[in-house]
Amino acid sequence: MGVTERFRLDGKVALVSGGGRGIGAASAAALAEAGADVVVWSRTLEQVEDVATALRSMGVRSHAAVVDAGDPDAVEAGVADAVGVMGRLDVVVNVVGGAMPRPALATKDRHLSAAFDHNVVTGLRLARAAVPHLLATGGGSIVMISSAVGHVVGRGYLAYGTAKAAVDQSVRMLAADLSPRIRVNAVAPGAVLTEALAFVAEDEATRSAIESRTPMRRIGDPDDIAAAVLYLASDASSYVTGQILAVDGGLTAPNFDLGLPDL
Repeated sequence: MGVTERFRLDGKVALVSGGGRGIGAASAAALAEAGADVVVWSRTLEQVEDVATALRSMGVRSHAAVVDAGDPDAVEAGVADAVGVMGRLDVVVNVVGGAMPRPALATKDRHLSAAFDHNVVTGLRLARAAVPHLLATGGGSIVMISSAVGHVVGRGYLAYGTAKAAVDQSVRMLAADLSPRIRVNAVAPGAVLTEALAFVAEDEATRSAIESRTPMRRIGDPDDIAAAVLYLASDASSYVTGQILAVDGGLTAPNFDLGLPDL
């Protein structure tokens, strides 16, 4: 098999949780381009149906489902439904996550708990439901979406950054538990121009500030992250597990500042 052929996913089935837009939709498209049939999840039916329709136009099968990643029963049932419809499961990509930035002293217990639940628990919940099905096909790949703020610092990101650092460690621990049959890795994006950062495109000063703090001098595109997801999902990364792949333009400093006063 040639090196480029190792990126192919023909005959494989991938599930993308949080696949209705942004990085999730771009990742689903990348997997489909590589030949995978793709199940896309979101809480918004119209979004996932639009994504699934676009994937089918690429010549692969696609199944759209409304699944709340925060509901354990819904996730368990959703994975079983995906396998029932598609016949197998080989790749799982979890894009669900996020937390609103706020000053450290305004970050209450409930904000920390919510960030941990939304970023760490959702991914582990999905992995737990998917593992038996991945093993049934001989193994597979799990890819989590983390964040640069899991390993760089920035004011206003106490809850989010702490949760993403926990995501990174959960990936390493899960990879150790599931090796050698299932690989587990993460992609850690920097600033990426998705709907969540739409304000950046509208504000030249903010965009310029972010670009100036990024060594590559630009904001990321969802396809930058999708390419990394494809690498980790495919046999191109067959000797890679427990790794956090930073796709952040070389970011080493905060890319966003709430303008908080010094204490």
